[in-house]
Amino acid sequence: MKNKLDNLVKKYETKDFIKSDPIQFPHKFKNKQDIEISAFISSLFAFGKRELFIKKLNFLFSLCDTPMSLIKDFTKHNLDDFIYRFIKSEDLVELLRLLNKLYIIDKSSLEELFSCEDKFNNATNYFYSNSTCPNNSGFCFMFAKPQNNSALKRLNMFLRWMVRDGEVDFGIWKTIKKSELLIPLDTHVARLSREFGLLKRSCNDFRAVMELTEKLKEFDEFDPVKYDFALFGLGVEGGQFLSF
Repeated sequence: MKNKLDNLVKKYETKDFIKSDPIQFPHKFKNKQDIEISAFISSLFAFGKRELFIKKLNFLFSLCDTPMSLIKDFTKHNLDDFIYRFIKSEDLVELLRLLNKLYIIDKSSLEELFSCEDKFNNATNYFYSNSTCPNNSGFCFMFAKPQNNSALKRLNMFLRWMVRDGEVDFGIWKTIKKSELLIPLDTHVARLSREFGLLKRSCNDFRAVMELTEKLKEFDEFDPVKYDFALFGLGVEGGQFLSF
């Protein structure tokens, strides 16, 4: 099993992976702050049909030279017509406003928010406690609450991008260890993990994330989330594990 998974990682963890993935957007920038801001925004929009949210992200990042300039001058852009599924223009503006508060007013960063023992609660609480959006808004959809047993797929994907290093991920955050990362559990990863006998839990929730991550640590205790490439890549292509 380990050899098959490792071979799949080698197949999918390449630069070719970037061009069709939302991680393509932070790869357009060199500055650390620009990378993490664009990665965070991109991860929050990474749901639904890939071609649709990538189109929306292309539009958003075309408004500015850099992600930092976008959050600095977010009031100068006309976002009235912006909509992507549950997320409306006011939700996007609120996200940009709070990133402006975090970086410009508070002089902090996303890395600081996530670099504590209770990283998910600490980060989501920052955005919820400073937001004026109602509880049923698209803004709240962007930030799944850890206490609701959510799989936190998009936040775990964002952390993979920031912490792991390699041809695809950036490895620009040194305050979190690769061994502390959790698997971004999307439908492809969950389905194949059950088919391969790696995951027994039937619900795609946080308990399933923990179960699968612990199983993957049996194959690599220092970097278990590297197998996200194997499971996701094969799942997207519709491949069968037994053929590898």
